[in-house]
Formats: sequence, C-alpha cells, structure tokens
Amino acid sequence: MGKRRRALAVIVCLWSLISLSGAARLSSGSKQTLEVRKHLRRLNKPAVKSIKSPDGDVIDCVPISDQPAFDHPYLKDHKIQMRPKYYPEGLFDEDKVATSAKERANPINQLWHVNGKCPENTIPVRRTKEDDVLRASSVKRYGRKKSRSIPQPRSADPNLINESVHEYAILYALNDSFYGAQATINVWQPKIQLSDEFSLSQLWLYGGPTGDHLNTIEAGWQVYPDLYGDNNTRLFTYWTRDGYNTTGCYNLLCSGFVQINSEIAIGGTISPVSSYQNSQYNISILIWKDQNEGDWWLKFNNYDLGYWPSSLFSYLANGSALGDRVGR
Repeated sequence: MGKRRRALAVIVCLWSLISLSGAARLSSGSKQTLEVRKHLRRLNKPAVKSIKSPDGDVIDCVPISDQPAFDHPYLKDHKIQMRPKYYPEGLFDEDKVATSAKERANPINQLWHVNGKCPENTIPVRRTKEDDVLRASSVKRYGRKKSRSIPQPRSADPNLINESVHEYAILYALNDSFYGAQATINVWQPKIQLSDEFSLSQLWLYGGPTGDHLNTIEAGWQVYPDLYGDNNTRLFTYWTRDGYNTTGCYNLLCSGFVQINSEIAIGGTISPVSSYQNSQYNISILIWKDQNEGDWWLKFNNYDLGYWPSSLFSYLANGSALGDRVGR
C-alpha cells in the first residue's frame, strides 16, 4: 500500500480518570434559563419520530437534511455524501473483516434499539435536556472540551501525563503521514466517583502544530456524568480546528459532523460492556480520508456513520494526520 493509503491499526485499550474539580455550573436564573432554552431549540431539531430508551434518553429521528451539521456557515449549501467514494485498500478483505466466533456471539448494541428504530432518511439524535446544559460552566462551553485537559503526545514533559488530576495512556505513531487509522477497543464501564470525572478510550487523529492551530478528529467510548448525567458507557466523537478553543464539540452538540446512518446514535449508550473474568465486548473505530472528496469518514463497527467535511479544518483539510490511541 502506498504512503498516501496507509492506515494505522491500534488495539491496545487503557484508561484512567480525569477530574475537573472546581468547574463552575450555570445558575438557574431567569436570564440563564432563557439562554439555555434558546440553545436547546437550536440543538433539538423537529423529529418525525421519538424513541424513549430504557436508560432515560430520548432519541429523536431527525430528517437527514435538517440535522445540526447544516447550521454551520461553511455547510449551508453542502451536498450530502450518502456513501464514501473511497475506502482504504486492504481493510475490507474477507479474511480481515471476519470476526472470531466469540466476537460474533457478543454483538454490541445501543439500548434505545429495544424500543424501536429510526426510519430511512433520518438520523438518530440524542435529545439534549435542560439539565444537561445547566451542568456546563456556560451555554457557550456546553459540549466542548477544556484545552488544558489535552495531552501533548509529542512532548517529553512528564508533567503532561503525571499531573495529579490528569492521567493518560497514549500509543501514538510519528514520523509518517497517515490518511486513516483503525482501532479495536475493549468496552468497559469504569466506576466514576465524582460527577466531574470522566474516563474514555479513543482513537485520535491530529494535524498541525499544538496550541491554537491544532486540528483533531476523535472517536471512541466514554463515561462522563457531567456531560450525560449518568455513568453509562457511550459512543462519542469530537473535532476541533483551533485547539479546543472556539470550534468543535462532542457528538452532534454543534454543527459540523454530517451523519448519514439511521441506526446508531452518537452519544448513545453502548450495551453490553465487558466484565472481569466474563464476556468481553469490543468496538471497532475506523477514521479515514476520502481521497476523492477530502472528507474524513467515520465507521463504527460495520456502520458508516458519516463524515467531517474537509471545509471544517485547516491542516487536516488538505493534509494528512498523525495517529494516537489515547486512554484516560
């Protein structure tokens, strides 16, 4: 496979906890309440069908053309790509995609599937509740990372991975250009003691210098009570083009990621999860660049979920990425 078609496959799964102690919360005053409800109207698009999940989530089936992505000023006249025009070579040979008998016997689902599915030409969107936004430090920061919590994998500074409240296990590849990465990640439900702690295991592609110009694309699972209001293990995505300052967000909590799949809710609970000396469950995450269109596609298990349009990025728009597997 040529240099432009290399993919990085990573299967190690480690995690630890991050505490964001001392984070402020929104007040429930009348002015804040109006701002929160206005934000909820932007996020929660009109649905053709709504499904109540056993975990308390409400999944709205939103017409694909009305999804949050198209609120982005760069995507006003965007034409939806309903399938990738390019797949990485060598990843989908029959002998490589076949799973073991044990893996086939332990499928991963999402809890909301128990009560229904979304129709074709819609996408499942986890409904954001008022309490979700009120847990954030501000409406503007809801669904966004704090830049200080991001590891710098190319640095030798031990403080970046040994801080008292930030712990990382990172496997990364340097000195090459990558146009895709793949990871098989064991799924667990770590015990979170405080609401402002979180734990995750993710695939992380990034381009550009660190700091305000960093571009990233991320996907994996996380347990994050402050974001979701519970301790469930959930599928998540993230992107930014400016080092987590003003652009990008988790899942579909801002405009940007274009979803095409009607079966998987980004931000939805993953079930079942692995347990010690018992059944083990994995998810597969594949992120790759469409060499024809320049968009970055996301595949979760056997589902093409959607893509990040190249126009969202600066360094990742026309260039390649470096690849990391990060556990926190």
